[in-house]
Amino acid sequence: MKTLRQVKVGDNVKVVKLHGEGAVKRRIMDMGITKGVDIHIRKVAPLGDPVEVTVRGYELSIRKADAEMIEIE
Repeated sequence: MKTLRQVKVGDNVKVVKLHGEGAVKRRIMDMGITKGVDIHIRKVAPLGDPVEVTVRGYELSIRKADAEMIEIE
């Protein structure tokens, strides 16, 4: 299983599955990250947190803990 936290800057990936429960999973889905959506990794902060991505045409910053719940291919 590869997660969003493990990808490198400049990669394009597709979401396979969202892990997590309740409010956390709902918040990720509300940000536009759902199964099948394409994500482009724009930047990673020097210490690795947060990760800046482009989803559905807009920029989004995601914490490492949240990025680990997003399974990608």
